[in-house]
Amino acid sequence: MSFGKRAALIVLVLASVFLLLNTPLVWKWMYPIKYEQQIVTASLKYEVDPHLVLAVIRSESGFATDRVSKKGAVGLMQIMPETAEWIVKEAGFRPKDSQYLYDPVMNIEIGTWYLDFLLSRYDGDIVQVIAAYNAGPGKVNGWLASEQWDGTRETIEDIPYGETRQYVQRVLYYHDRYKNIYDFQLR
Repeated sequence: MSFGKRAALIVLVLASVFLLLNTPLVWKWMYPIKYEQQIVTASLKYEVDPHLVLAVIRSESGFATDRVSKKGAVGLMQIMPETAEWIVKEAGFRPKDSQYLYDPVMNIEIGTWYLDFLLSRYDGDIVQVIAAYNAGPGKVNGWLASEQWDGTRETIEDIPYGETRQYVQRVLYYHDRYKNIYDFQLR
């Protein structure tokens, strides 16, 4: 086989592979959704973008309900027990037992309520919300007040905590992926 034919064959094979990989089915396989109904229900209830909830869950736990971080965050949305206790009181939730953060429905409900709380606090700015979800509102408020970070997507590199900086970038990446793949009709 001549060099020209071999090169054309390689280009044809690569183009075919690209087209096969760039299908909605493949993207949905790469970015699956677990607990879709619970996420949509909580997103509707608290008026939070379900793509943001999905991005947080994928970043925090990879959809593993039994995940516990080194710092003690629990469940799908990796909620700190102290934060959960505060949310339960504020929102008036009634958990059925002490293991409620392992329950995907309750974890999604609490985490989505907290995202709504942060969205209200940060005027809907999801970059600041994501940073506060990870580092805490106190830290983010301090960075904004001291002008260490101006809170914009363009200046994520200025976030003082490397872990939070990477977390914000990762959640935004997943948010964009989920938004491009899934079209939720929230009514």
